[in-house]
Amino acid sequence: MDGLERKFHRPDAGLVVDGARVEGYASVFGVRDQGGDVVLAGAYGASLKRMAREGRRVRMLWQHDPAQPIGIWDEVAEDAVGLRVKGRILTELAQGREAAALLAAGAIDGLSIGYRTLRAERDGKGQRLLAELDLWEVSLVTFPMLAEARVSAKADEVMTEMAAAFRRAQAVMAAR
Repeated sequence: MDGLERKFHRPDAGLVVDGARVEGYASVFGVRDQGGDVVLAGAYGASLKRMAREGRRVRMLWQHDPAQPIGIWDEVAEDAVGLRVKGRILTELAQGREAAALLAAGAIDGLSIGYRTLRAERDGKGQRLLAELDLWEVSLVTFPMLAEARVSAKADEVMTEMAAAFRRAQAVMAAR
């Protein structure tokens, strides 16, 4: 993954956590981030089509660490607002349980994309306008790039899901 750029984003619409399910916007079109970049509408389209054609998926990582996948993005699509993602945190994994607990507590609240820039230009304000991106991953992160975005978490549902996962693990261990 050398050479990948990362774009941190805390979605305006909020990252919704419902049990081990997460959804929100990993990127919003037309909004300048803290790095001076603006992602243009349609920037992900070709990449998403190519991935679908090749049978590949956008990865869900923890803090951009390729050694720490923590879930699966079931849906990744562009809409009028930006790049919308829906997925599941794998609470069977230790890092997945930790991520779910941190989301529920509000200790983390952001999404960030890992990508390569294929086509971009600078405007008169010095902003980099990102027109085409090769998307690799969307991470759950501590520090997103867009400060105005919000996250909401349903802590009770996250904890209920985690408790159920622990009970299943206990049953498996007891059966051995």
